[in-house]
Amino acid sequence: MLTTIACNEYGKPTYALEGSVFIGGAVIQWLRDELKIITSAYETDDIAQSINDTNGVFVVPAFSGLGAPHWNMESRGIITGITRGANKKHIVRAALESIAFQVNDLINCLNKDMGAVLTELKVDGGATQNNFLMQFQSNISNLNIIKPNNIELTALGAALLSGISSKYWKNMDSLLQNRNLNKKYSPELNKLDRKKLLDKWAQAIEKCLA
Repeated sequence: MLTTIACNEYGKPTYALEGSVFIGGAVIQWLRDELKIITSAYETDDIAQSINDTNGVFVVPAFSGLGAPHWNMESRGIITGITRGANKKHIVRAALESIAFQVNDLINCLNKDMGAVLTELKVDGGATQNNFLMQFQSNISNLNIIKPNNIELTALGAALLSGISSKYWKNMDSLLQNRNLNKKYSPELNKLDRKKLLDKWAQAIEKCLA
């Protein structure tokens, strides 16, 4: 993991742990702009949910190397597990799943580096509009996924920090009271099936590193 500068509740500098994934949501742009197997990111939700699984296909989007926890700049992206029965739907779903697999790798790093176990993951950004991705993330990480009404938290965070600095809000407690939950995703995958998927993802990563 990386350390990054942050701000504590008193407006003083502090540090946070940050996971660095080089290609996350951008893998969907790749499906659209380079492979041209979708015309819009919004299609991927319905496509992924129209099939039961990826039929053994895994996408590792290491287009510019692998970030945390591997830190291998020489790796390049691969699609593995392709058989005669594989089609573009399987590739689309595998691309979505690759985002969740990479986030899960970061979660494992956080648990190790902090000496603690995360029980929930708060999410934001455009990718959170994909219900399949959010549910798969919950399944593969065995965590509750908390999605707020306002998914543009980068802009919101800047506004809140400004409000704290200008004394518009008296303390952090008043801010936390204003958080509105949009949806909560809970794990729906059994332990054995989760392990099988994670083992296959690990095998795909090994192929990529090799």
